[in-house]
Amino acid sequence: MSRMLEYFATLVADDASLPLTEAAVALAQDAYPDLDIQGVLAEIDKLAMRVMQRVPADAGALQKLQLLDHFFFRELGFAGNQNDFYHPDNSYLNIALQTRRGIPISLAVLYMEIGQQMGLPLRGLSFPGHFLLRLSVPGGDVVIDPLTGQSLSPTRLLELVEPYLSHYRAEAEQSGQDLALWALLRPFLEPASPREILARMLRNLKVIYTQNERWERLLAVQERMVLVLPHAVDERRDRGLAYARLHHVRQAQDDLQYYLQKQPDASDAQAIRETLADLDKLGGAAD
Repeated sequence: MSRMLEYFATLVADDASLPLTEAAVALAQDAYPDLDIQGVLAEIDKLAMRVMQRVPADAGALQKLQLLDHFFFRELGFAGNQNDFYHPDNSYLNIALQTRRGIPISLAVLYMEIGQQMGLPLRGLSFPGHFLLRLSVPGGDVVIDPLTGQSLSPTRLLELVEPYLSHYRAEAEQSGQDLALWALLRPFLEPASPREILARMLRNLKVIYTQNERWERLLAVQERMVLVLPHAVDERRDRGLAYARLHHVRQAQDDLQYYLQKQPDASDAQAIRETLADLDKLGGAAD
């Protein structure tokens, strides 16, 4: 295991102490191996200090949120990278800091870090199709779009989640339950853990590098994914397939055989066995 992966493995080893922002910054090391992670964290701290100096001593959560919104979106100019939304750099916090552009989840991690240093208990929401933020305030919760800072009403949230609810509706009907739309929405408003947020960031990169057929980068993502989700056998399988793409025979065999041991009746088991047969033909090909 490389030093970069050893460092990342240390960061994600324990849920109770997992430093989300530092681990999220570390993802960029695969594309930027000379990245100064502590330097990036120091830059974020400087931004947090700038806005914290403007917060009155008696400021409540909503006033702090208004100050953060103005600072982050208007003064600093953070926004979604609409011109090149699917570029991998949008997932890397060091680049998002430089360009002030990103995707919802990368902007959310930066926004959360600054907000938490201000004393705002912001949490991420793994909302389908668009990562969101939640802030608990007296009187209820505020759900925030990290692309704009806009607070989203329950009606708007229902509109956003509507395309993803067919599966949940079907399950409710089969069980004889008559669930209101709001009840179906509620599970999507549960806070995501730092580990879940990192996994979602990695999945975004996984999709991009698969579509672009950048197999070395895909393997690097899968190496991290296995560390973030060590019990997810599908991720071991996908790392094995990435190894196979690069003709790393032994490593691919180890991962794919592990997958079949854990999931011998998986729907793709036969395809994985065929991949292993192809790897056997490669025999002692050099890694």
